[in-house]
Amino acid sequence: MGLNVKPLADRVLIEPAAAVEKTIGGIIIPDTAKEKPREGVVKAVGVGVLGIKLTVKEGDVVLYGQYSGTEIKIEGKDYLIMKESDIFAIVG
Repeated sequence: MGLNVKPLADRVLIEPAAAVEKTIGGIIIPDTAKEKPREGVVKAVGVGVLGIKLTVKEGDVVLYGQYSGTEIKIEGKDYLIMKESDIFAIVG
């Protein structure tokens, strides 16, 4: 089932990567100590502003600032919605 959400203007909907649950040495990290992910997959993009299309597209894996975007929940899953300018890079 596809998402029924369309970001406006220069906004992008991102599904964050899962937070690291365990260190390389096997120590389990409690929820309160987990770092917010800074990588995710673009799920939807807006149409851009003033005729300028967005650089990212659906399916791109991107890096963004640790505190970027607004957290939203859609059909029980967590997503971020942010301006494209809050995205630092496309991975791969």
